[in-house]
Amino acid sequence: MSTYHDRLTALREELARRRLDGFVVPLTDEHMSEYVGAYAQRLAWLTGFQGSAGSAVVMPAEAAIFVDGRYTLQVRDQVSADDWSYQSVPETSISEWLSARAEQGARIGYDPWLHTKGWVVAARAALAAKGAELVAVDTNPVDAVWPDQPLPSDAKLVVQPDEFTGKNSAAKRSEIADWLAGRNADAAVLSALDSLAWTFNVRGQDVERTPVALAFALVQADGTADLFVAEEKLGEDVRAHLGNTVRVHPREAFAGHLSTLAGKRIAADPERAVAAIFEALEKAGATVIEARDPVVLPKAIKNAVEVAGHKAAQHRDGAALVRFLHWLSIEAPKGGETEISAQDRLRAFREETGQLRDLSFDTISGAGPNGAIVHYRVSEQSNRPLELNSLYLVDSGGQYRDGTTDVTRTVAIGVPTAEMKDRFTRVLKGHIALATAIFPAGTRGQQLDTLARQYLWQAGLDYAHGTGHGVGSFLSVHEGPQRIAPVGSSQAGGDEPLQPGMILSNEPGYYKTGAYGIRIENLILVEERQVAGAEKRVLGFETLTLAPIDRNLIDTGMLSGAERAWVDAYHARVRSEVGPLVPDDTRIWLESVTEPL
Repeated sequence: MSTYHDRLTALREELARRRLDGFVVPLTDEHMSEYVGAYAQRLAWLTGFQGSAGSAVVMPAEAAIFVDGRYTLQVRDQVSADDWSYQSVPETSISEWLSARAEQGARIGYDPWLHTKGWVVAARAALAAKGAELVAVDTNPVDAVWPDQPLPSDAKLVVQPDEFTGKNSAAKRSEIADWLAGRNADAAVLSALDSLAWTFNVRGQDVERTPVALAFALVQADGTADLFVAEEKLGEDVRAHLGNTVRVHPREAFAGHLSTLAGKRIAADPERAVAAIFEALEKAGATVIEARDPVVLPKAIKNAVEVAGHKAAQHRDGAALVRFLHWLSIEAPKGGETEISAQDRLRAFREETGQLRDLSFDTISGAGPNGAIVHYRVSEQSNRPLELNSLYLVDSGGQYRDGTTDVTRTVAIGVPTAEMKDRFTRVLKGHIALATAIFPAGTRGQQLDTLARQYLWQAGLDYAHGTGHGVGSFLSVHEGPQRIAPVGSSQAGGDEPLQPGMILSNEPGYYKTGAYGIRIENLILVEERQVAGAEKRVLGFETLTLAPIDRNLIDTGMLSGAERAWVDAYHARVRSEVGPLVPDDTRIWLESVTEPL
């Protein structure tokens, strides 16, 4: 098997053959997905980086990998400093890095099916200022040197029935048609895989951890649609479900079909549709209306059926997690357990529900110093034992037909230090502040982010990730457009007004490099609140996740009376709602760990 150094050398030789002086390798696919199929894992194949967000640039004499604060430690662990320099986003950008190095006349390649139009415009301008050129490639040079690159998945689509969606596909497409009418548009391009899954009420198995299928679509102004998907992926059940108002074409016919849209007014999302789509439409003579994908907001605002399904999934998932935490409380102090054995046991408890379709992301099972790596993924090489008098952080979730879960708990194995308890309690106080926030309609996530950080800030501490992300309905565990993140964060969405029905995570944390990590994550639902005398419409959050918070890590002297009452009330809910779903020995344990503070 070739080494990562060999792969980099092979790519440089391929670039030289193509007369390119550089090439950009993002971690995405033709749908701007966060999680991608094995065939699109070009960054991981080239560099060894296993995170879920990043990009690389390869030039003849140097190469750089760009990641945000979640991956600062991980990238150094996984990617060789002999071949790659580490660049931090948003402090530096690919465009800035390239323009500082590209010489007059340099030709820097990019794959127009893997970048947004906005990125292409900015990079082209930055390079032009140096007399260099951004060049679109017809075929990706990484693919040319990747001998055993997997093929895209041929897994069949499955119908997601109305009992889980709460609305049929025809009704959803009718709403998109109304949206198009309001813009005097003929059709909308749907290229984001979760938008396609939601619109057509189908799910797939083409991307690990996210139940989506590789496809493109055009939804027409009359509510009919053209769906571009490999035909062998459609069984008779799915064809019948789609009906005669959805015309099916091969996936590879999509680019050619765009060239037939001369004179049409076509809506496309500059954030979610790749540059190649805009280029094809403009070349065809279509008028492109740049607008947010019309599915993004309705998908984020869960209807009553989706909310009920999510709550059912939370109860089921909470019972599995409680069984795991009980098991951990017995086995971890004995020694012999590792990050891998623990995450495997947690998965087994979820599988015993009989309803787990997949994990919702790769479990973050971090013992001791590995817990300080925000998006850590254990390997055979990094696998640590769970040791006495240390912290163990486990961030995990499940995909169920009725909902997607995501939960983090930090557990003391043995006796925690005073510092650990101080940091944990500050994180908990921030978590409670966000969970109990009351705010006027129209408030954005970035306006609430400080609530979760305030007690860490008071001690000169912080964390380098957002506080909350949206979550889908048996879809992506990271769903937009809403986020709770600082102003100016590298992850977009903090400026989206929060609306009832949106589900987000509430996950402040603290990470001490080389020592331990702490995160407390529950999912929360935006809901209307009745406040006596209120002069504006008021919103708040309902906490959805049900699992005990480790009382051994709480310094009760740091909590206010209201905070103690919140912990006690939350634990009473966990006891009453999850207790009946677990075996007797686990229920007895649960009662003891959820006693009032």
